[in-house]
Amino acid sequence: GCFDEFNRLVPEVLSVCSVQYKCVTDAQKRKASSPGRGLDFVDKDGVKHDAIQNYKFIAADGVEMPLEEGCSGFITMNPGYIGRAELPESLKALFRPITVMVPDRQLIMENMLMAEGFVEAKMLAKKFASLYYLLEDMLSPQTHYDWGLRAIKSVLVVAGSLLRAEEGQDESDVLFRALRDFNIPKILAADMVIFMGLLGDLFIGVDPPRKRDMAFEQVIELCTVEMGLTVEDDFTLRIVQLSELLAIRHCIVLMG
Repeated sequence: GCFDEFNRLVPEVLSVCSVQYKCVTDAQKRKASSPGRGLDFVDKDGVKHDAIQNYKFIAADGVEMPLEEGCSGFITMNPGYIGRAELPESLKALFRPITVMVPDRQLIMENMLMAEGFVEAKMLAKKFASLYYLLEDMLSPQTHYDWGLRAIKSVLVVAGSLLRAEEGQDESDVLFRALRDFNIPKILAADMVIFMGLLGDLFIGVDPPRKRDMAFEQVIELCTVEMGLTVEDDFTLRIVQLSELLAIRHCIVLMG
């Protein structure tokens, strides 16, 4: 079996897992230490011995269970992420660690941009990757900031939908708009100057207007008046931003 994101489990459950899985590995060792490793074999005298059938072992809870031939376990984990637990030493000892390389973000961006219909994918991917590497280094450390592959995919999906919505658009304008409009809602005021400065340095002379849905904004203004509130441009913008984020994100947290 393969257990993805294994260290999302709480330490109490992980310690139980180590006890349960050790029973399996111990049973495998016992079977492997038997003649012919429990498989059918011919000894030195030429006598053929059949494989051990229905080999069973006692699990941690005292229940007798059959040991599947060739059973093995694999786990994947991201150490250091929020909401992840440290694996107990007793569990680490049962697995052989394999280190995985960090993927090339720029190459992933280039391929995804091409898949979304961008012709200038190579050049735009270089700018996109540079921006996110710089944002990781230069912005203040906030728990809600995410410059990883999930955030990158969300922006690329939005950029693709904007590109296909209207013919004859400049591809740099489209990507700039996606990067600006879908990152601004989550960036703190103190970091906004750095964000806009980096965006302007990478996309020189590019500053397309925000794509607005005037019918939706009119509905927001009507609802605001019906609720006895004052119509303000900033309030309307925040609602529009929330609507746009809900279209690409599974979970949104409003702060303030």
